[in-house]
Amino acid sequence: MAAKAKEFRAEQVINGTWGEVWLDGEYLAQVTALKAEVTIKTTAISMVQNLRDGQKMTGMEQKGELKLHKVNSYIMKKMSKAFKRGKMMTCKIVSNIKDPDGLGGERVALYDCLFDKIILADWEAGKMGTESYSFTFGDWEILQAIK
Repeated sequence: MAAKAKEFRAEQVINGTWGEVWLDGEYLAQVTALKAEVTIKTTAISMVQNLRDGQKMTGMEQKGELKLHKVNSYIMKKMSKAFKRGKMMTCKIVSNIKDPDGLGGERVALYDCLFDKIILADWEAGKMGTESYSFTFGDWEILQAIK
């Protein structure tokens, strides 16, 4: 069981600037944010002599979002190739964050990631280019955790 912090110093809070992402082994230097979360699905369970329903876990939903500066067409080309063949593009995403002032690093692998859209064009005069891809994933593994 992980030890709970009784107190901490402000500089130990993890800063996202130190995050990194790999997509199928390719380092994405242009990444600006990554979020992956698992939400539990529940079903209400009625119980006698109780006006409140209990909750029973009946599934999970794994979703994420990858945000990038638009500097190349890597993801667009990768997805386009699969989609044009009638295939769903699945990939592996590895997230790593290790703030030099932090108490350690955190590394997570997301498996069977599925992007459901391709961004073919999205620009505006005077605005820096960005890309944002929502995805679902099938499984995950905690490769390293902060102690």
